[in-house]
Amino acid sequence: MKFSSWSIAFAACAALSATPGYAQGVKIGILNDQSGVYADYGGKWSLEAARMAVEDFGGEVLGQKIEIVTADHQNKPDVGVSIARKWYDVDGVDMITELTTSSVALAVQELSREKKKIDIVVGAATSRITGDACQPYGFHWAFDTHALAVGTGGALVKSGGDSWYFLTADYAFGYALEKDTSEVVQANGGKVLGAVRHPLNSSDFSSFLLQAQSSKAKVVGLANAGLDTTNSIKQAAEFGIVAGGQKLAGLLMTIAEVHGLGLQAAQGLVLTEAYYWDRDDKSRAFAEKFFKRTGRMPNMIHAGTYSSTLSYLKAVKAAGTKDTEAVAAKIKELPVDDAFATGKVLANGRFVHDLYLFEVKKPSESKKPWDYYKLLATVPGDSAFPTAAASGCPLTK
Repeated sequence: MKFSSWSIAFAACAALSATPGYAQGVKIGILNDQSGVYADYGGKWSLEAARMAVEDFGGEVLGQKIEIVTADHQNKPDVGVSIARKWYDVDGVDMITELTTSSVALAVQELSREKKKIDIVVGAATSRITGDACQPYGFHWAFDTHALAVGTGGALVKSGGDSWYFLTADYAFGYALEKDTSEVVQANGGKVLGAVRHPLNSSDFSSFLLQAQSSKAKVVGLANAGLDTTNSIKQAAEFGIVAGGQKLAGLLMTIAEVHGLGLQAAQGLVLTEAYYWDRDDKSRAFAEKFFKRTGRMPNMIHAGTYSSTLSYLKAVKAAGTKDTEAVAAKIKELPVDDAFATGKVLANGRFVHDLYLFEVKKPSESKKPWDYYKLLATVPGDSAFPTAAASGCPLTK
């Protein structure tokens, strides 16, 4: 049987187009918790933020359509890796972002290194992502445990909260947040009196809170997030912890959790966020668009996912290709200036930008819906995050 040169060429092109590496268009995956303890913290709201970034970018790059796929990793590393592997190997996904939950983010980052794919972590906190677990194509965008420790931990010690007891989520994120905050507390002359660990997605914090209360520590540091934080705070009120003179520190808390608690319960809490919707004209313009689509104001994870998606697309455009090596180099080269933050990306993949120390307003101080924060201090990015050389990232040695 004879084949024409045209039919052979056509068959070759068809084979290439069926291979993920030659997939048409640019695919971005939003992988996070959409049904569990972090569903409001990130969840479908982060997906909506990514869609906004694609729309604002124009819907295509290098003449190719931009597509978003999404999945719920259920806070399980094995589930997250299974989804990511299929996305990379079968579906031709070019970049995965959001990645709430540190244990999942670390596992997917290792897979991304193996597959030579870009991942940009937004919702997970552990500083290991751009520390000892860094990889050439991995990035960390909105915040990390080191920055939160410097912001909230450092401020509270300096204001007299010099003895701490930690209520810690029993997985990678909680350990990192407790460790980083402990180091900041001790470096500023404070003491850590103890810690207790609780399972992810706990409903009963009574035994843990009683241990924190009996420690007599001035500050009870909540090294948890999402519904675990709000449930901790609600139950702490039942035990009279704040009324008894101890202070609660939400070490990873966002406006989503404050909104869930309400100002009556959340007033007086000190927290650090990298974004607040009512901070300036740029943040307000983004927030108003987000609110029209979702009926809520964005937190730093939602705004950070907008930024990570937009920055990736800008890097693809600047590189003139979606080749991983070229795009990763452009992400590190290009400055970032968008509705989320202004800053630079270090050699270890850490996006360095300012963070903000806030106190939650009393109900009487709030003048309009979602008017929840008063600014206590700006934490400069160069103070919040270590240099690439000091991060422990093997790539920088």
